[in-house]
Amino acid sequence: MMATARQQPVWRKNDRSPDDSSGLVDPLHSWEFEGLRNARFADVDHGKVEWDVDGETYVKQALPTHLQNLTYSPEMLVAEMDYAGVDMALLHRTPYMSKSNKYIAECVQAFPERLQGLAYVEDWLIPTKPDASIAKLDHAINVLGLHGYQFMRHHLDLYGVNDPWDGPRFSPFWDAVESLGIPVFFTLGAGTYESYLDEMKRLRRWMERYPDVVVVQTHGFNWRLFSDGTSLEVPDEVYDAAPTDHPNYHIQLLFAVFLQRRWSYPLAEVLPTLEQMWQRMGPSKLIWGTDIPVSLLWWTYRQNLEYIASYAEFLPSSEMELILGGNMKRIMGLG
Repeated sequence: MMATARQQPVWRKNDRSPDDSSGLVDPLHSWEFEGLRNARFADVDHGKVEWDVDGETYVKQALPTHLQNLTYSPEMLVAEMDYAGVDMALLHRTPYMSKSNKYIAECVQAFPERLQGLAYVEDWLIPTKPDASIAKLDHAINVLGLHGYQFMRHHLDLYGVNDPWDGPRFSPFWDAVESLGIPVFFTLGAGTYESYLDEMKRLRRWMERYPDVVVVQTHGFNWRLFSDGTSLEVPDEVYDAAPTDHPNYHIQLLFAVFLQRRWSYPLAEVLPTLEQMWQRMGPSKLIWGTDIPVSLLWWTYRQNLEYIASYAEFLPSSEMELILGGNMKRIMGLG
């Protein structure tokens, strides 16, 4: 699924002629297992993935070319941070990378002054196995020493879970999350404007139920829904639907991984939206993020920092400091 979700082009291996991912996954069901087609799929070196359909081999650059065995080590990240002048980073994982909570904890333990990590549980098992899900999260926080929890909404669709994630079958798990006193990082999304509004309203209801839980909406809004190719405009009703007025709500400023193929660095087209978010929500709710290593397909790590630090000239320096690290320092309990 990761290979089709990335926006990089596909080509045929034998002659490098352009193609698409339809041979691997039905584009109408790209986030459902039913959409998988009978294709031999494998990762190869230098961040590429390949699959064979009807004797033809297709290639996609899913991750940066310098990755060996699709691996991006904590040593590589810290080296990038040193070069860019970044003090700390927060790690998270997805099931596609086959890395466990234990691995994230080992990365943090290797660089405890530079890295923190988010815990993960199998989101799709929460309604049917709440006790096991709670135990896994508790172990990740209280034994492995991770610092928060990431919930990835789209996995429910992928595994055919129809329960709403703010519904009663999720309640025991969310009650346990609240009792742990950790921030929750929500990765949300939807394929249509109407369903995205519903998702934002669901998050608002959830925060009304758990008002003391600190929330970060990862990756920002669903930017592709609001871009017409020439500009980026988030409608007022999105701001109204999302819990943007809640004191514990925060949102990532992460544009590159979604819009890098539409516009060139430094994405001058997004600056009006960034300014609008700053005006409507204030600097204390905005958080810089990168989605590294995926974003390295298009920009360097340093560019991921500087497109805000050097180009968002409307931000006062004190508020820039909040967005680039001060808010995360507060959220993660670093003083």
